[in-house]
Amino acid sequence: MRTFLPLAAATLLAVSLGLPALAQTPAATLTIEADKPLHAVSPTLYGMMTEEINYSYDGGLYAEMVRNRSFTDRNWEGIGHWTLDPTGTAKATAKYDGETGPTEALPGSMVLDVTQADAKHPAAVRNDGWWGMRVLPNTTYTGSLYARSENGGSMTVSLVNDGSGKVAASTALATLSPEWKQYTFTLRTGAVPASTDNHLLLSVPQMGKVWLQLVSLFPPTYKNRANGNRPDLMQLLAGMHPKFLRLPGGNYLEGDQIDERFDWKNTIGPLADRPTHRSPWNYQSTDGLGLLEFLEWTEDLNIEPVLAVYAGYSLKGDHINAGPALTPFVDDAMDELEFVTGGPETKWGAVRAKLGHPAPFPLHYVEVGNEDEFDHALTYEGRFAQFHKAIKAKYPSLQVIATTPLKRTVPDVVDDHYYKRAEDFFSLLHKYDNMPRTGPKIFVGEWATREGSPTTNLGAALGDAAFMTSLERNGDLIVMASYAPLLVNVNPGGMQWESDLIGYDAASSYGSPSYYAQALFAEYLGTEVTTATLSGASDRVFTSVTRDPAKGALYVKLVNASTEPQEVDVTIAGSHVRSGATLWSLHGATRAETNTITDPKRIVPVKSSLKVSDTFRHTVPPLSVEVMVLGAKP
Repeated sequence: MRTFLPLAAATLLAVSLGLPALAQTPAATLTIEADKPLHAVSPTLYGMMTEEINYSYDGGLYAEMVRNRSFTDRNWEGIGHWTLDPTGTAKATAKYDGETGPTEALPGSMVLDVTQADAKHPAAVRNDGWWGMRVLPNTTYTGSLYARSENGGSMTVSLVNDGSGKVAASTALATLSPEWKQYTFTLRTGAVPASTDNHLLLSVPQMGKVWLQLVSLFPPTYKNRANGNRPDLMQLLAGMHPKFLRLPGGNYLEGDQIDERFDWKNTIGPLADRPTHRSPWNYQSTDGLGLLEFLEWTEDLNIEPVLAVYAGYSLKGDHINAGPALTPFVDDAMDELEFVTGGPETKWGAVRAKLGHPAPFPLHYVEVGNEDEFDHALTYEGRFAQFHKAIKAKYPSLQVIATTPLKRTVPDVVDDHYYKRAEDFFSLLHKYDNMPRTGPKIFVGEWATREGSPTTNLGAALGDAAFMTSLERNGDLIVMASYAPLLVNVNPGGMQWESDLIGYDAASSYGSPSYYAQALFAEYLGTEVTTATLSGASDRVFTSVTRDPAKGALYVKLVNASTEPQEVDVTIAGSHVRSGATLWSLHGATRAETNTITDPKRIVPVKSSLKVSDTFRHTVPPLSVEVMVLGAKP
């Protein structure tokens, strides 16, 4: 915890050292009329936006340890992330066979052609995982693979340390069949050291051809879900106190081309029936984290989905004009809505029930497309109207979100996106203050202060917190807001977009300063915006004040993005303030200071007590985000 010298003491110190005295900055005044609420705060204000970027799902949240499990990553050198690893005199080749696969969705496989091997000297292939494989002591890993063998025989599956070659866990599969068959297994480690320097080894002790597909290995997952998510990342997401998840993403929804969109029907059911698809960030998505897994993600965090449906436009300009050609895509979106919300007696609700989730998921918002202002053919007006008509006819209570302002059809909500530097956000803070309240509500579906790499620094957190004071003050207009991107793999080659919220590698994860600003603002948010006036402050000092009458709580947020401390005389009228209060402070020495994978807690919120009354003076340190939690009863 850092300490800051009071301004008067700093001035005396400067004089005693023969230095020029520091200028006395007049105190600002914050007047809070606690008994005069202005309007309600949206109960869904803060949430999360997600998409497959920066290896957010594969190699990130989705806990699969095997990289390129379906052999879709191939080049002239061979099959990516799979390497021959023969023992002794064993000889083999490993190639992709596009004619032999276990399912229609996975028509190809890797064929291991063993020309020399025995029990003492097996042929083998290894997978290096997503920048390594994390192995922990006394831990059970669950796996499966599809295989067929022309000569029968056996196969051994092992977790092996890269450096020592020591086997952390191993198991033999049942006799291999000449027909495609799925084999499941578990690997239980003993008292091995924790490490990410490990690989998965598949060993064959007999000659002949063995075909492999969908090789999978999972560690323990969040809430022990099969095909689930990393616990540490899910815990960080829970720590943001979100109310919703915007899914399945922005660009990821659209794809570069129409046939590379998020085709939700290809992402449900058994993994062997998911063909995978190319993401717009130039790598293949396994689609292991499919539509149902997204919905279960929201269920695990007790939040709601905000579902985005593909609306006939893709990133590189491919689009479908409104009319008969668009009808199949509208129908597909209606099927998707039924899959999410329909009872088990409906066609797609029954499909969901068959997949193990008979209960419908709650849904109040559906977004039509993503960033359609980039559609230079100007087809969104017609496309949105066609979707809007169909959705409202069957689901009149659903709030339909447009991705750009419209001239003809009036949406319930319009999605605004902002990616800016901190100084630009400071100048944007009054955009919504005087906006008419007679039109659509606002969803700030993607936004971030883009400073810092791979995750944001303190300067970005200050820009974010300043912007959030505006979101809160206008909580009657802005119904939702979600930062983006949410996740980034910090390994070399793992990032496509810098300034992200949460960073991780195979072993650990951390929140950026912006993450902690988000978490503080979401946790300490009242149900009403309170009348409050800040005057005489630096133009880099910002505030929002909300209250929660049911809890008898008043939340005062102060952001000082200046390098000078700011004294504030706080007056709280219309309320009796108890003397005890809690102060949360997030601050650092410079705007460039940040958290990293090796120093994850350098900038975190610090909790202290605060003595307050109806009138008190408080000094906000430079480069800081503060939240006062006051017990107050009007």
